[in-house]
Amino acid sequence: MRKLELKDAPLMLEWMYDEEICRGFQYPFAEMTLERAEDFIRHSFDEENQHFAFVNEQDEYLGTVSLKHISHVNDKAEYAVVARKCAQGTGAAQRATEELLRYAFTELNLNKVCLSVLAENVRAQKFYEKCGFKREGLEKDAVKINGIYHDHIWYGIVRRGV
Repeated sequence: MRKLELKDAPLMLEWMYDEEICRGFQYPFAEMTLERAEDFIRHSFDEENQHFAFVNEQDEYLGTVSLKHISHVNDKAEYAVVARKCAQGTGAAQRATEELLRYAFTELNLNKVCLSVLAENVRAQKFYEKCGFKREGLEKDAVKINGIYHDHIWYGIVRRGV
């Protein structure tokens, strides 16, 4: 895991243009340009949002793992992950998640990391549970994607649970 670098932008576009990967996202990633991806990378790390690349042995970008809405008032952040198709099922995202959680709890001294996922995204839910996240609740009609409301399931993990 390392900070995002400008060289990652073209490979980021690979997953952003993949309809299957982006099906459950509200943001219209298919409209992303190389210039906008590079701008995102330039502004990808600050006190409130920290986005990292996870990479292979050749330092090739495989995906992004993030802590968003970092709050030192509540000692909490929201987690997100996305992986290129070539990285799915390899364990790379799980290793990056474990490293990110260690960073969140030891370096940032956070108490809790949470996430929300579409209720119909069972594959992602199994992944989050494998990483140690616990289901905390259901939010009905939480997001509107392509004119249809979807439920979100909230997950969390606390420092003592790592």
